[in-house]
Amino acid sequence: MDLKYRYMNPDLLEIICCPVCKGDLILRDEKIEEGEIQSGKLVCKNCGREYPIEDGIPDLLPR
Repeated sequence: MDLKYRYMNPDLLEIICCPVCKGDLILRDEKIEEGEIQSGKLVCKNCGREYPIEDGIPDLLPR
């Protein structure tokens, strides 16, 4: 089976939320390649917490 490395699909923004307050997340400072999110950050609309996206992987661990 041929597996292609993929970055984060923008459609995921509709189903993920802030792990702390469950608020909606907004994508900021994004770098998009071939329709997929390579890097940037997710910012919560409610509490303002920020979660980085590196190599297409969102880090949603609260700090």
